[in-house]
Amino acid sequence: MSLIYGRSIGRSWPRVGSIHPAFSSSRYPGFLRPCHHLDFQLRGLAAPAHRGYAESKLDLPSLDKKWRKTWDSIRDSTTRSEAGARLEGARNGWSDAQIGPGSTTDAEKKYILPMFPYPSGTLHLGHLRVYTIADVVARYHVLNGREVLLPMGWDAFGLPAENAAIERGINPATWTKTNISKMKEQLDVMNGSWDWSRELATCDPAFYKHTQSIFLRLHENGLAYQDEAEVNYDPIDKTVLANEQVDANGCSWRSGAKVEKRKLKQWFLRISKYRDSLLQDLGILAKDGAWPERVLAMQKNWLGKSVGASIKFPVLAFNQDVHVAIEVFTSRPDTLFGVQYLALASTHPIVTKLAKKDPGLQAFLDTLPGLPPDSKVGYLLPHIRAVNPLAYHEETPEATKKSLPVYVAPYVLGDYGEGAVMGVPGHDIRDHAFWKTHHYDEPVRLVLAASEDESTTALPNEPFVEHGVLTKQSGFYEGKSSQEAGQMLVSLLEPADLAKPVEKWRLRDWLISRQRYWGTPIPIIHCESCGAVPVPEEELPVALPDVEAHWAGGKNGNPLETLTEWVETTCPKCGGHAKRDTDTMDTFVDSSWYFMRFVDPHNSEVPFSPETAKSLLPVDIYIGGIEHAILHLLYARFIYKFLMASSTTQEYGVSNEIYEPFKRLVSQGMVHGKTYSDPSTGRFLKPDEVDLSDPSNPKVVATGEPTLVSFEKMSKSKYNGVDPTGFISQYGADATRAHMLFQAPVSEILDWDGGKVIGVTRWLGRVYDLVVKTQDTPVSTEFPTPKTYFEHTSKKLDSLGPEELARWDADSAIWRDVQKTILSVSASYDKVYTLNTIVSDLMSLTNTIIANDGASTFIQREALSALVRMAAPITPAFAEECWSILQPDAHSIFFCQQPLSALFPVIDGSLSLLQSRKQRCAIQVNGRLRFVVEIPQPPALEGDELRDWLIDEIKKTDEGKTKMSPTTDGSPASIDVASAKKIVVVKAGKLVNFVI
Repeated sequence: MSLIYGRSIGRSWPRVGSIHPAFSSSRYPGFLRPCHHLDFQLRGLAAPAHRGYAESKLDLPSLDKKWRKTWDSIRDSTTRSEAGARLEGARNGWSDAQIGPGSTTDAEKKYILPMFPYPSGTLHLGHLRVYTIADVVARYHVLNGREVLLPMGWDAFGLPAENAAIERGINPATWTKTNISKMKEQLDVMNGSWDWSRELATCDPAFYKHTQSIFLRLHENGLAYQDEAEVNYDPIDKTVLANEQVDANGCSWRSGAKVEKRKLKQWFLRISKYRDSLLQDLGILAKDGAWPERVLAMQKNWLGKSVGASIKFPVLAFNQDVHVAIEVFTSRPDTLFGVQYLALASTHPIVTKLAKKDPGLQAFLDTLPGLPPDSKVGYLLPHIRAVNPLAYHEETPEATKKSLPVYVAPYVLGDYGEGAVMGVPGHDIRDHAFWKTHHYDEPVRLVLAASEDESTTALPNEPFVEHGVLTKQSGFYEGKSSQEAGQMLVSLLEPADLAKPVEKWRLRDWLISRQRYWGTPIPIIHCESCGAVPVPEEELPVALPDVEAHWAGGKNGNPLETLTEWVETTCPKCGGHAKRDTDTMDTFVDSSWYFMRFVDPHNSEVPFSPETAKSLLPVDIYIGGIEHAILHLLYARFIYKFLMASSTTQEYGVSNEIYEPFKRLVSQGMVHGKTYSDPSTGRFLKPDEVDLSDPSNPKVVATGEPTLVSFEKMSKSKYNGVDPTGFISQYGADATRAHMLFQAPVSEILDWDGGKVIGVTRWLGRVYDLVVKTQDTPVSTEFPTPKTYFEHTSKKLDSLGPEELARWDADSAIWRDVQKTILSVSASYDKVYTLNTIVSDLMSLTNTIIANDGASTFIQREALSALVRMAAPITPAFAEECWSILQPDAHSIFFCQQPLSALFPVIDGSLSLLQSRKQRCAIQVNGRLRFVVEIPQPPALEGDELRDWLIDEIKKTDEGKTKMSPTTDGSPASIDVASAKKIVVVKAGKLVNFVI
């Protein structure tokens, strides 16, 4: 079979006349699978008519439109195979029928997923960054012959849509659907290749039917339950508020009403049952850097496993009916001698009881919702003191035997430990700050030191927080280590029931109830006789009712609570009168399993089939921001473990197998915008208040003063937002994508500077010019691959003339750089975090091709072919255009062909043949560089022989003749070699230093 030589770097492919492009269900060519059963041709669709490219100008926005239209034509002309490839809709990667059970392909599968967006209606640069990264990585794997799934959907429920509905008087469903439509259009212009045939929205009843089904499975297994929980309640809006929605005065951020603390019956998911596996399996995610260390640390801290002791402090109560003792959990029993006070959470039973009789305490509690969690305010409980349990031991120092004040403090968490802490100012930072606030003139007791001589690493007036050795303040335990003393103290108090070793977790069960309309209804019916009864599966979904009048009237609160015809129903169990649950689920429930739905999105019976899940899950690469490092990822891990154990064993519960939803997690940095501010006031300036006639020297329009320029998180108040669609329309999607990646490593903050995109557009222009220049050059038929050319020519180098040797040097230089670039670029695509280096590597390769214009057209063409394919994942439309010039009879670069072969270049093993005949030699005089020349590679010489050979070769060069030989009029050379006291040869002749 004859070959086309333009893409034979390690691979060959048949001439276009024998190619049968094979498609799976894809609208965009980036997400194709190597197909065996589809056999059809797309003559004339992807290949544009031949024209005079030399006269054309590179217009990147026009290329975007042209190739998106071409890709759509390919989609529209594809034919469904008997295997049932679903070619419905946009940019699909895998067909449901061909992938999963019964699939006949052996190609490696890759599931690549960016975190799905909330449909706010506006695509910002943060979206553009994460979705560019995802699309680039997916396209790279497609070009390497893998079957890739890159779906897209919408995290469509939530509070913003409901607030927008109230403000605008429209249904949140209408607002959400409109926004989805807008954002789909915006996503399309970035040349992404999303699998729109798998599109989902969490507000679609077809989706939340299965969310409700998962809830019922959890409920069936005792993992969903109701209990009372304290919440922030807005009595005007009649809704529950998050802590962040309560201002410093304890008022609602929206209505201004004084927030009330209420105990409501809420739904919880028992994530605590999975806490051990959630913690232990972090070790698996840590292997080979699969998950960022920072994310793993945040997850571990949130789970918060602590091994310590529960210690009882007897209470001295004067005319107060309270507990006999206050129980405290501590992970540092070794500091027990240093306790100087106790602090209780606002929800502690003692506090709740005393507040009923103490108006001052109740007034203090009313202020807490508006205080920051690290506030140092406190309320000293009158008539109550506590006693250190060590006080009953006769050898305990007198200071430890003193009774302890008891405070109510906001920094104590009611849901951790026992809702009480022992205050040890000498050895805890928060306790130290609290003590100094309330007892600034009283000494801090230090009971630990870094060493036995009681020298401490603590700074003056700072606590010593490390483990160490107990001091004389610890009485008869002086000199014991922290670990030994802690165990001994617990053992001492345990027989008296004053202490016991315990294990505590920070993790609490997941509260999912929301007193809101726009969310997944909880599928529970409450019957006075039967209690909480699950809605039968066949009656799902429990759909949100139409409440147009509620939105039109701008009413607040949850309309479900007052919609009698929806609430009133019959009990599925006894047939008696009952009521629907009017709470909806936290949106984190939707996002905890949406990635599983993508693998089987059209299954109406179950969330996904076990067979499909086993075939396509887990997600190979999950891409999203660090802000989701804790809750979303933790909840997704929990639900995945539950559901995958279910699909494996057909029983719902904890499995012995290890299930993790995301093999690899990539966390991209934020995008900051260029921000201008007035130097005299610090006020952020609007665009029309900045004079940018000289972009390098922006000025305040009103005063003419230079502005302050910084990069800040984008926000409306800072006037530093950038509309990515406007930028794309001006510079093209490919230049925007390349610029986005080029500016910073994936994990770091990206300081967006749109003005620098010119560097990328110029590079693309140079590549385009090179490609156009080669279009009319004849294709070599003498050598099938560059490697065979170099193997053949290297054997006769000694017989080549000067012109042929110069061509060999240029060919070798280009192809050597091609091989090295393939290695570095492939590694960067695989690592993901170093995508920024790909653009710089390709720019460098472009410069090498330009610098060696004496190279053969064969090697130039092959090098450009490799460059275009390496750039294709980042600049898909531009690569398609260049490919159509290099291969005018070929089809889209992204569509697989038969026989199966990948398009991404691989090294061909020719590097050993490409050793340069010359090397650079730097000439120094007394350690200072004078000039650099190219000389032949030195022969196998050493010592004086090598030195003399190098001097002779340097003198043969033009610059050597000028500077190291006497002039024609007899004047001495500028570098008199003969007068050198010493000549030093470094690195086999790469540097020669003359000491004169």
